[in-house]
Amino acid sequence: MSTTGFDPGALHAALTRLPRLSDLPADALEPMPLKGVAHDHVRLRGRRLVARIPRWSQLDLDAWTALERQAAAFRRAEPSGHTPRFAGLLPPGDGLPSGALVVGEVEGRPPVLPADMPAIARALAALHRMAPPDLYDPLPAPADPVAALLAQVERQAEWFDRAGLSPQARDLVAHELAAARAGDLDPPAGTPVPLTAVGVDVHPGNFLIDAWGKAWFTDLEKLQYGHPGADLAHASLYTSTKWDPAVDAELAREDVAAFQDAWAMAVPGDLADEVRPWLKPLRRLVWLRTLSWMARWSAEGAALSPGMPEPLRDHMDAHAADILRPERIEQVRREWR
Repeated sequence: MSTTGFDPGALHAALTRLPRLSDLPADALEPMPLKGVAHDHVRLRGRRLVARIPRWSQLDLDAWTALERQAAAFRRAEPSGHTPRFAGLLPPGDGLPSGALVVGEVEGRPPVLPADMPAIARALAALHRMAPPDLYDPLPAPADPVAALLAQVERQAEWFDRAGLSPQARDLVAHELAAARAGDLDPPAGTPVPLTAVGVDVHPGNFLIDAWGKAWFTDLEKLQYGHPGADLAHASLYTSTKWDPAVDAELAREDVAAFQDAWAMAVPGDLADEVRPWLKPLRRLVWLRTLSWMARWSAEGAALSPGMPEPLRDHMDAHAADILRPERIEQVRREWR
């Protein structure tokens, strides 16, 4: 993992090396407000394009590997009709150490929950029902995506010991980890495990709603092939719906059920049937995945993404503190207890 800055002059020079942007004036670069923790974004005014510049790799990849994987993700997801189009790759170099992608600009507003959750469900369904590629590489495609998700939780669990959790919170987390390892909520053995394109980081703040009410998924850094039920969990858990200060909402159980129903209506019936038994166990696993990531943020957030605007950092810190409180942990786990 490394954090990087970029030089606007180097960005402009790299952009003008793309044939379609050779005449781009320097004053067309318009920095966009920093919204997330891993990327800077610069609008190319008048071109309906955005430069997407990595600040650090959340997957702990080197610059070239991370950039090529993101480029593949945008190309693969484009046929869904719910993600920005891929328009170019800027290689890493002086002043642009992590390189950049150029993608189509999506004009839209942040989602309003719960009203926009069905639109998000339809966007996810469009990803999940895409035909698989002949070759998954360079995007991950674990043979058993549920086991891979548990393995990711296990790798990140060390951060629970470094995040200064209260003894009560630590005990609750330990109980959940033990239950997940034992497969307490898993469906019967032999239940099919589907493998589709999944967005992974599909919290509602990573969507924009356009003027026609269509949801666009904009952050494809972690796109891979996995279990679509994990996306349904991540998009609707408390840890995700409260993540982005522009969304900052809490869903009722009936809102989650309506979201899941909207997704099921937008995918083939056999896929909906295969996913349904996994909805509850994957909510537990995805919650643990997010909780452990936020434990890491609590321990070293300032080092992970230096230079964040103070209001955004304050929100992230407060969100991490909130979801790691024993009362909040107990509230979420009531869903499956």
